[in-house]
Amino acid sequence: MPKPLIGVTTYLDQARWGVWDLPATLLPAAYPRLIQESGGLTAMLPPDEPAAAAETVARIDALVVAGGADVEPVRYGAEPDPRTGPPARARDSWELALIDAALAAGIPLLGICRGMQLLNVALGGTLVQHLDGHTEAVGVMGRHPVSPVPGTRYAELVPEPTSVPTYHHQCVDMLGKDLVASAHATDGTVEAVELPGGWVLGVQWHPEMGEDLRVTRALVEAARG
Repeated sequence: MPKPLIGVTTYLDQARWGVWDLPATLLPAAYPRLIQESGGLTAMLPPDEPAAAAETVARIDALVVAGGADVEPVRYGAEPDPRTGPPARARDSWELALIDAALAAGIPLLGICRGMQLLNVALGGTLVQHLDGHTEAVGVMGRHPVSPVPGTRYAELVPEPTSVPTYHHQCVDMLGKDLVASAHATDGTVEAVELPGGWVLGVQWHPEMGEDLRVTRALVEAARG
C-alpha cells in the first residue's frame, strides 16, 4: 500500500546557509522526521495565494499546520498585546485557507502549537495573548504534563497523563465553533482540541520534539483511508 502524502506548512523567513543569506521556506527537520517515522511521506507547503488552497489540499492525504509565529490578533478581533510577536501575515492567510479547504474536503488535519491556535481562530475562537509557565526559556523547549479528557479522540489515542515538549506563550481562550477541549495542563490551559466526527485534532505542544508517535501514527492511518 502506498504511503500517504502529508502536507506540512512552513515558515517563510530570512535564513543563512553556506554563502547565502536569502528569504527561505523553512521547516525544522523534526517535522518530516516525525511524519516519516509515523509511516507517511512529507510535502512542504510554503505560503501561497489563498485561492490555491483547495487545489493543494486535493493533492495531499492529510494536513499538518506547523508551529511558528503568533497569530495576528486582528484575525480574532483583538488588539495586539505588547508581548505578542510580529505578525506572519502570509502564513496566516495561507494556513487559514488551507484549514478551511481541509475541513471542506474532510481530510485528516493536525494542528501543532500555532497550528492548533489557528484552527481555533479559523472556527471563530479567540486566544489568550500571553501566559506564563509554558516556555522554559527563550529558545529552550520545556516539558509539562497534560491530561486527556475522557471520551475524546485524543483520550482514545493517549489515555494516560503524559509529559509533553512545550514552547508557547499563547493559548486557546474561547473555543471555536464545534471544537471540544480534549486535554488540559495542570493549570487548566487547553492543551488539545478536536472536532467530533472527522479526524481533526490540535495539540498545543510539539510532538516533533518528543518520542510519542501515537497521535501522528493515527493521523497517517486516517490518511490511508
